[in-house]
Amino acid sequence: MTEKTAVTKDTRTASGEATLMPPVDVIEDGTGITLYADLPGVPKDKLVLQVEADTLTIEGEVGLAIPEDMEASHAEVSLPRFRRVFTLSKELDPSKVSAELNQGVLTLRIPKAEHAQPRRIEIKVD
Repeated sequence: MTEKTAVTKDTRTASGEATLMPPVDVIEDGTGITLYADLPGVPKDKLVLQVEADTLTIEGEVGLAIPEDMEASHAEVSLPRFRRVFTLSKELDPSKVSAELNQGVLTLRIPKAEHAQPRRIEIKVD
């Protein structure tokens, strides 16, 4: 992994538990933003997305089960939890967030609020 794509440690949950900070790409267009978060090994039922005021929180727990009679000889991911927190712009509409999890990649779409959307102004001729 390069430094750009490496998972960063040292974020903490509200209870003080150490977590991994997953890499996230944020792409903005005229109608909103799309976030792509790499969450390998996190199943849908162990993924929590929360929007509170202007804060978006992504939390997930890795769901890789190792059989009892086996032990991992090497582990790239040493912490079982991911967490990432974003402050959302007032231009975005957090009530219309959509989310999709596909093969370890979480895709979030947050549209711009109506007042922040580009609009065409009609010109009247007398």
